[in-house]
Amino acid sequence: MNALKIINARFGDDDGHCELYVENGHFVAALSAAASHCETLDLHGQLVMPGLIETHIHLDKACIMQRCHLQEGTLAEAVAQTRAAKAGFTEEDVYRRGAQVLDKAIVQGTTHMRTHVELDPQIGLTGFNAIRRLQADYAWAISLEICVFPQEGLLNNPGTEVLLCQALESGATVLGGCPYMDSDPHGQIQRLFELATRYDCDLDLHLDFDLNPEGMTVMEVARCTQLHGWGGRVTIGHVTKLSTLPKAPLTVLALHLAKVGVQVTCLPSTDLFLMGREAFHNKPRGLAPLAHLQACGVTCSVSTNNIGNPFTPYGDASLIRQANLFANVSQMGTVSELLQCLAWVSSESARLLRLTNYGLLPGCRADFIVFDAPSPAAVIAEISAPLMGFKGGRQTFSRPVGKLLKP
Repeated sequence: MNALKIINARFGDDDGHCELYVENGHFVAALSAAASHCETLDLHGQLVMPGLIETHIHLDKACIMQRCHLQEGTLAEAVAQTRAAKAGFTEEDVYRRGAQVLDKAIVQGTTHMRTHVELDPQIGLTGFNAIRRLQADYAWAISLEICVFPQEGLLNNPGTEVLLCQALESGATVLGGCPYMDSDPHGQIQRLFELATRYDCDLDLHLDFDLNPEGMTVMEVARCTQLHGWGGRVTIGHVTKLSTLPKAPLTVLALHLAKVGVQVTCLPSTDLFLMGREAFHNKPRGLAPLAHLQACGVTCSVSTNNIGNPFTPYGDASLIRQANLFANVSQMGTVSELLQCLAWVSSESARLLRLTNYGLLPGCRADFIVFDAPSPAAVIAEISAPLMGFKGGRQTFSRPVGKLLKP
C-alpha cells in the first residue's frame, strides 16, 4: 500500500513545522504497518491548506465570448446572447470548453466543484452528457457535482421538467432553479421543492437577481424550506436584492434564513459586472452582504459563476481571486476578515455542500494545496497562487516559482 509522509509543513499562523501522513487517499494519525512504500514530501516550511471548493459555476456555457456580441452588459442581454449561442452547442464543444475551465481551476487549487448545467428543449441533455464525461475524466484531480436547472424557465417551458427528471435519474445530484425566468416565480419554487423531495436532492437556486428591493422571492424559498424540512439543503445564489436592504430588515431576514437553513452564495465577478448599470454615478456594489449574513448564522460561500461569456467576460477560475475581489469591494481588510473570505471558498463552502471529510485532520480526504505565503490571510490579501496540489494524496499539479533575472 502506497503512502505519503509530508514533513516541514506549516499550518495557519503557526511558524512551527509539522508532519502529515496520507494513506489510502486520506489523512491518518500515523502510517500503518501495511504501508509498504512511503514517499516523503519536504515542504520546507511552506503553507498547507485544504483544497478550495467552487460552489457555483457554469462549465457548459463558459468561453463563448467570441460567439457573442456584448453591447448593453445587462442580465437580459446575457441571457439572450447565451440562448443564441447555445443553439450551436454540441457535446464535444461543451466538453472542450468545460475542460479548459477545469484545467484552470485545478491549477488554481480547486479540488471540489458544483457546476450548474442548463436543461431545456433546445439544448436537451447535450450539455449534461458532456459534463458527465468531464466528471469521470477529471475525477483524478477534482470532484465534480452536477446541478441541473431550467435557465429558460420551468412552468413556461414545456418539456423542461421531463429533462430535469431524466438528468436526476442519470447522475445529477442537485436541482437548480431560476424563478425570475417564469411568469410565476413562486410556482416554480414550489414545484422545484416538490421535485427535490421526490428525488431526495439538494436545491441551489438563482434568486432575486436585480437591485429592486420589491418582489423578493427569498421568503417563499424560506417558507418552502421549512415546510418540506429541507434546512441545510437549500442554497440561493446571487440574491443581489439583499444589498438594497437597510440593516434592520436585513437582520430580521438573515436570522430567519439561518433558522430555517437557507444558505447564500455570492458571485462577485458576475454580480459586479451586471448590476447597477442604470446608474452613472454612485454606482451600487450590488453584492449579497455575506459578512452580516454570516454573523446572523447563515452559511455562505463566494464563487465564480461564469468565465468568458456575456454574464462575465473574464476570469481565470481562481477562487482566491474571487475571495480577494469580495474582500476589496466589501472593505474587509483585517486578518479576521480576510480569513472569513478564505473560509467562504474553503471550509464554509464545504459546510454549504455538506462535505463531511473536508480538512487536514485524520480521516479527511487528502485533498490539499501548498502556498508560499506567510499566512492564510496573506493568501487572500496577495492573491497567492498555489505551488502544488493533491487529490486523494496524489499530486495533480505543480507551479514553478517565478525567478527574477537580475542583470
